[in-house]
Amino acid sequence: MAIENVYFEGRVMWSMIDANMHLRHSAYADFAAQARLQVLESLGFDSAEMEKLRVGPILFREELLYYREIRPNDTVRVTCQLSKCRKDGSRWSFLQEIYRSDEVKACEIHVDGAWVDLDKRKLASLDAMWSERFLEMPKTPDFILEPIPEKR
Repeated sequence: MAIENVYFEGRVMWSMIDANMHLRHSAYADFAAQARLQVLESLGFDSAEMEKLRVGPILFREELLYYREIRPNDTVRVTCQLSKCRKDGSRWSFLQEIYRSDEVKACEIHVDGAWVDLDKRKLASLDAMWSERFLEMPKTPDFILEPIPEKR
């Protein structure tokens, strides 16, 4: 099986292991966060660009579904796909999967988020160029493109 849309690959370090000798729950979330940053970077939207635009990602929900254990020194691969997004890229959802080195899916992550204006500390939209670029990300087969809500 070919695993597609892999944006992070790394080895499990000893510091990521819990008392039961498998990957601790928060390390799964750390791997997923790194993959999200790397998919943005692949589009040219790196931390320097976010700083220049004075925006950053913010999460509303992060749900992890654990399927199989990951052990010390295993290598993991993390996928990242848009599952839902507003046309202006202002609100979004990702589906991510973490695979062990034997290609067994160990975890599925569902994330809902948005952009925050770092100066105003309020939710923000991306400019038109970055909104279009953001929508170039790999998408799930059931991807939903949501309309921009009308202002009241």
